[in-house]
Amino acid sequence: MTTALAIIAAYLIGSLSFAVIVSRLMGLADPHTYGSGNPGATNVLRSGNKLAAVLTLIGDAGKGWLALWLARYLAPSLGLDSVALAAVALAVFLGHLFPVFFKFLGGKGVATAAGILFAIHWWLGAATLGTWLIIVVFFRYSSAAALAAALFAPFYAFFMFGVTPYLAAVSIICALLIWRHRDNIAKLMNGTESKLGAKKKIGNEK
Repeated sequence: MTTALAIIAAYLIGSLSFAVIVSRLMGLADPHTYGSGNPGATNVLRSGNKLAAVLTLIGDAGKGWLALWLARYLAPSLGLDSVALAAVALAVFLGHLFPVFFKFLGGKGVATAAGILFAIHWWLGAATLGTWLIIVVFFRYSSAAALAAALFAPFYAFFMFGVTPYLAAVSIICALLIWRHRDNIAKLMNGTESKLGAKKKIGNEK
């Protein structure tokens, strides 16, 4: 029962879509209605409001980190084992993808996944973030950077910690992240993907 409650709590934390929350608080358009339609920091940046994008990034990454950190902190008293903690990591990510508070229309999960990886171990988060930064600096495609990071993160987790429940959670999270970027993969292949920082008018790039 305790494990189930921890998983549900993590899912609810993940369901807090900061792209929508921040946009509403700052009087901006719903991120579902412009650019890629994705409620994430990259799309919020297309609104032209950099502060909103930064707050979205912090919020989405923070909830991934917080949910797992809390579970790990409370694990001894709640009797949560490594499998339960891995399930919490997956649950907060699924909450971001399919938020119950926002009609299950969630983001692609890059920032939330990063927060989860840092909560597992800061070395894992740093290595994956480094991969993302290298790709985005040289190519300026946020989606390509996310895909590269998702491909490498399970290997980093394996080499750092071996076969653990966290490895399974990271692998599933990264597979889901790649799946959520399937439209971006098609755009990258046909040369129509937007570069990081490019503004899109409302109604474009659906």
